[in-house]
Amino acid sequence: MIASQNLLKMESVNRKEVLVSGASIAGLSTAYWLSKLGYHVTVVELASEPRKGGAAINVQGDALASAKRMGIFERLKAHRLQLERLEFKTADDVTVGSTMLQNEEIPLADEDIAEIEIERAELITILVEAVEDKVDFLFNSRVIALHETADAIHVTFKNGSTRAFDLVFGCDGLHSGIRQLWFGHEAEYAHSLEHYSSLTIVNHLLIKENTAQLYSTPGKGVMLNAYNGKTDIIFWFFSEQEISYDYRDTDQQRSIIAKQFTGQGWRTAELLDEVKQANISYFDKFCQIKMPSWTKGRVALVGDAAYCASPAAGIGASLAMSGAAAVAEALEKYDGHFDSAFQAYNQNLRPFIEETQATALTMLHDFLIPSTEEAIRIRNSQESPF
Repeated sequence: MIASQNLLKMESVNRKEVLVSGASIAGLSTAYWLSKLGYHVTVVELASEPRKGGAAINVQGDALASAKRMGIFERLKAHRLQLERLEFKTADDVTVGSTMLQNEEIPLADEDIAEIEIERAELITILVEAVEDKVDFLFNSRVIALHETADAIHVTFKNGSTRAFDLVFGCDGLHSGIRQLWFGHEAEYAHSLEHYSSLTIVNHLLIKENTAQLYSTPGKGVMLNAYNGKTDIIFWFFSEQEISYDYRDTDQQRSIIAKQFTGQGWRTAELLDEVKQANISYFDKFCQIKMPSWTKGRVALVGDAAYCASPAAGIGASLAMSGAAAVAEALEKYDGHFDSAFQAYNQNLRPFIEETQATALTMLHDFLIPSTEEAIRIRNSQESPF
């Protein structure tokens, strides 16, 4: 557990300069813990502000324990979404199975809350407020080069300026620029799961609030999740042949989704029209990042940049927060000696990451996108793993 009891120990790292790339959940969490340890933290972000878009997310396990230590648990709880029921739908909009997800008639004690579902924007806001007076932000910028010497790592930013840091943390997601610069091309570490996903968030309810609905055909799925007056529209599909796309080109992404789902039944035509009007918020392939080491010299990766488990895991935010706490705990334990700390980070967190990535595969094939009608029927008749 990270503590601030030993002030003399904190002095040993005080004013050491670290750079965190990405004002993400991983980046903001890492910035919080490193600042807590006494490092002077700069967060660089390509966007003009922290990115707050994205679907509702879960905070659970070690990440929830980390949130309590950060002092943000009560705020997470205050913004907790109250998803009550998941329904399985047929092409004719008949509910063929359902499961209760929460029973709010019996409030849980804090120690009995196993997870908190929250809007990603709310979590980002809470994390920003936790660090905004403790760290420096450098927006509209990114790292374009790294050069390590015996006592520092030298960073070149996109405007050509350079700065020396003691450590650099890549918290910049699945398509990490830091990983590309320092560890090698994404293709060396990305393992495709042969599935693709899109997310569109519309600012009105398409189903009853606090419910979710899932419609499946072999190799395809459509999910609606309604909360706080809005609805997440999620399309999933299998493709054995890799699809070439630009993850910044929403017109291209809408075309891909339309081609895959036109004529699929249920409310698909209506939902495709919603996507056309609102635009896709997110589109990407399901893949996992697997690396022999998440660290190299004075650089460490945290979150999806290091060990993305894919959206099928459903706990990307939790992995980000857990990873941030883990790397900081290691630095505290080894008094800031990064070689030993990074080795411990790699060893201690890896079993959990490997288990999570394996579970994500089961979740993908057995629950989210079954490949046969029989598998769909079995899924619909069983309790949800959520």
